Amino acid sequence: MTAAESESVSEYTRGPVKLRRGSIPQATTDQHFLDDRPHDGWTHTDPWRVLRIQAEFVEAFDTLATLGPAVAVFGSARTDRSDPEYLNAVQLGSKMASAGFAVITGGGPGIMEAVNRGACEADGISVGLSIELPFEQKTNEWVDVGIDFRYFFVRKTCFVKYSEAFVVYPGGFGTLDEMFEALTLIQTRKITSFPVVLVGTRYWSGLIDWLRSAAAASGKIADEDWRYLHMTDDPDEAVRIVMEARQRHRPPRPESLRSDEFVSD
Repeated sequence: MTAAESESVSEYTRGPVKLRRGSIPQATTDQHFLDDRPHDGWTHTDPWRVLRIQAEFVEAFDTLATLGPAVAVFGSARTDRSDPEYLNAVQLGSKMASAGFAVITGGGPGIMEAVNRGACEADGISVGLSIELPFEQKTNEWVDVGIDFRYFFVRKTCFVKYSEAFVVYPGGFGTLDEMFEALTLIQTRKITSFPVVLVGTRYWSGLIDWLRSAAAASGKIADEDWRYLHMTDDPDEAVRIVMEARQRHRPPRPESLRSDEFVSD
């Protein structure tokens, strides 16, 4: 292409995007917007999804910003109300509330309901972060502050951002996913002084034994990566572990902030 030909190339600007030659649209963005017959296809495009994702973050952050100290608790939605694990989780929710912690669960039945119930009955703050699923699972009646999410990753961000510890009861793939995500964030130093407390020694011992004998023994897990992982059957001990971690934790401050000032946007 000669210099003259280069200068003659048509150029179309759409916001920050420059389009040339065959990429130039036949109509402007406004024309598409104003002339198109009404339809919902555009709501399923990626740019629209980005806005929906942003909206979920904004709504959740705005709701939880003043929550205060909180602990996220995970466990099976299939745990029956007569199960000793359910009763144990009710006690944990109550004791966490008495210790000054809000509890955050997935908002569903089973262990989640038990923890929310314990906190609610103890006049604590009971939060449920629900997720849209292909099967119906409504928010349990013991949730006082509930948020429904479309996207798992937005919900999982909120669990980590607004809690100071994870307490994990026996559960399935979803419970294991939350537990291992927290351990990964700890290992990679994305979060610090963040205890993960497994409740139910009989249930968790086999997994921990395998991690030590297989993964750790072959050098896949470093010795220091175990320091925030705990296992117990006692709700009181779980509360104590969380309290001690809170007392030790000194979060890093942004360099732009002095100790005597608070900067808000």
